[in-house]
Amino acid sequence: MSTTSLAAGLPVPDQSARLRDALLAADFTADGLLELLGAPAYSALARSETVPALRATRGETPLETLVRLFLLQRPVAPERAREALPLDVALADGWVAESPDGIRATVDVRPYGGPEGQDWYIVSDLGCAVGGAGGASGRDEGVVLGVGGASTTLAGITVRTPVSAALDLGTGSGIQALHATQHATRVTATDLNPRALAFTRLTLALSGAPEADLREGSLFAPVGSETYDLIVSNPPFVISPGARLTYRDGGMGGDDLCRSLVQQAGDRLNEGGFAQFLANWQHVEGEDWQERVRSWVPRGCDAWIVQREVQDVTQYAELWLRDSGDHRTAPGEYAARYDAWLDEFEARGTKAVGFGWITLRRTGSDLPSIVVEEWPHPVEQPLGEAVRAHFARQDYLRTHDDAALLADHFVLVDDVVQEQVGLPGAEDPEHVVLRQNRGMRRATKVDTVGAGFAGVCDGTLSAGRILDAIAQLVGEDPVRLRDRTPEAIRLLVQEGFLEPAAPRG
Repeated sequence: MSTTSLAAGLPVPDQSARLRDALLAADFTADGLLELLGAPAYSALARSETVPALRATRGETPLETLVRLFLLQRPVAPERAREALPLDVALADGWVAESPDGIRATVDVRPYGGPEGQDWYIVSDLGCAVGGAGGASGRDEGVVLGVGGASTTLAGITVRTPVSAALDLGTGSGIQALHATQHATRVTATDLNPRALAFTRLTLALSGAPEADLREGSLFAPVGSETYDLIVSNPPFVISPGARLTYRDGGMGGDDLCRSLVQQAGDRLNEGGFAQFLANWQHVEGEDWQERVRSWVPRGCDAWIVQREVQDVTQYAELWLRDSGDHRTAPGEYAARYDAWLDEFEARGTKAVGFGWITLRRTGSDLPSIVVEEWPHPVEQPLGEAVRAHFARQDYLRTHDDAALLADHFVLVDDVVQEQVGLPGAEDPEHVVLRQNRGMRRATKVDTVGAGFAGVCDGTLSAGRILDAIAQLVGEDPVRLRDRTPEAIRLLVQEGFLEPAAPRG
């Protein structure tokens, strides 16, 4: 695909290195913004409130000029722009344009901190970068959004082991592709919207990242039968009555787009490869939502599906009507759009919509591990290593029966603490809770045997010998204790409280 067809009406990245040098020299970075604006104005900008940032940028430094130009999208005097930028280059390549009231930005350029402190930039349509001047309420069909909560969530949960080939499906402004360039030899990025591919090219160039293979088309059509070690997608998953906005609406009925994406991913994964998606799914009257999403998992893949949030149909419709700016239209038009959403849900028997993460791993096993759970509680990002470790634990449990578990040695994970819950002054606690302080931050209730077992797991003794010692202390038959405890050990391993000790010697 030619540069002309991709980037019609948008900047060209030919001299982006010179522009990047100027941005860095002015400290137009994530850290520089925080220092200039201060925490309150910086946080307000993330809520699309610009007044505090305008007040904080009333000076004439290059950094203040760049914030006003690219983030607040205010005109700046030509002499101020020339001090902050190689203005001739920025004008010639289309990053800015002359107007009667000064120099104006043609695109939104947002500083973005990489996971290892890289100074990156996300390029998107004006007024459509979350934390930019207009928020994410662009209403044009082909609008390309910048970085937001969903995209950073996906970036945080993605497994970051080095791979040969990675695919960012539905790349948007290129955030996932940008991350992938740091650990993948070859990155392919696809999108139905050619403008999105142009923005991805700008994002990579301005961030000083390697180029990606950019392909236009829907879902897996642009890549045919090619396979990858990593597939990531923040797709247009919104369940809506129609396909009005490309960045948001998938154009298929209900949650069919997310289902198709998951089902088709299995054949595009190399052995051991991961596919990670954000998705919505319907909660249909008379149907178990867990069974619904479980049925999406392709043959030959393990899966971990986490529901993070559920909204009833009215909350869901209102959320996305606000997202597209429809709440600012005439009352009659807003009501008609709202009514259309509810008609769509009623016709499908949908009572609520779930949002969450879906991770697949290609194993080819005849005994796939499919974990579907609800976890609406706070987690600690990044979670990529926690996701990788989850599947490693599934491999371990799949190959260890109860006898093998009892013969093995375990260690308590470093971040786990024990809490005792009960009435003040009581001799014994009502129950004991093991809690993780990192990653998923799970908590699980255990009995006195479970607490005692976990507390002495340092890899020295086998699980069976620990249980024999506990049986002697509590006066229980050791054979019965060995019979009933492996299920509890299996759960503690599955949820990441215990891990197999490294082989000794």
